[in-house]
Amino acid sequence: MPIPRITSRTPLRQSSSSSLEKAIPLTPALSLMAVNNARKTRSRTALLVFLSLVFISSYIFFVQRPALSTSIVPHRTTAASSLAEALDAMRNSHIASGAQHRKSTYSQPQVQLTPEEELAAVSSFLASLAANVIPSTVDPSQPIDPQLVLEFDTRGSRASEEVQVMVEDVWLRNPVFLYSKLYSPISREIKATLLSMNLYPAPTIMDVDIRPDADVLKPMLMRLTSLSDLPILLVGGKPVGSITEIREMVETGELQRKIYEAGAVSVDKKKKHKK
Repeated sequence: MPIPRITSRTPLRQSSSSSLEKAIPLTPALSLMAVNNARKTRSRTALLVFLSLVFISSYIFFVQRPALSTSIVPHRTTAASSLAEALDAMRNSHIASGAQHRKSTYSQPQVQLTPEEELAAVSSFLASLAANVIPSTVDPSQPIDPQLVLEFDTRGSRASEEVQVMVEDVWLRNPVFLYSKLYSPISREIKATLLSMNLYPAPTIMDVDIRPDADVLKPMLMRLTSLSDLPILLVGGKPVGSITEIREMVETGELQRKIYEAGAVSVDKKKKHKK
């Protein structure tokens, strides 16, 4: 076989292209195997990536998370416990101050009324509202509980001062106060005498014998005034005396003078109607 002559003009690519043209082409079976090998390679790579992600996730979830939780929870627990301690301290302080206030209030003794003050307190209580009655549980032979007849705190620091204000107020509003009997001739006589004076403020008249608290009120008035029976006439908060003494004072004008000194005045009916 003669060797081809190669000159400087002969292209070098001709031989390579001729050799490639002469190369045996791939069969369909070989092409399919090549494609399958490429797919397997990509599947292995994807599987390795997936397993790596699973491993990393598991490591973070099971190993790092408990460590992070334990490092965070103490701070939360400390903050929560500090807040709880502060709230407990505030609550205990409030409770302690309230208990101390109640203790100081209850530790103060209740105001004690003299017989004159007790008479004024009972009279003020009964005159302030027609429905007011002395409870049947009260022992009339003993001083009444001030809380039953006084409207202010009887254990307060100013209780004594308020008692004095109450005494002055009740006799200023009721300078003439008559505890009487509805069906008593003596009571009717005193009522007529008082009405004839045309007094202002008008006399406060209370028929004890028809009241629901008569069984308690009557002996209580006997104890407070040292009188033995009704009627009891009070002028400026002081008992005038028996019916005999009242009659004598009416004749001498002494009763009218005491009534004027207590704050009541005599009003002319004619002048009053003209006004």
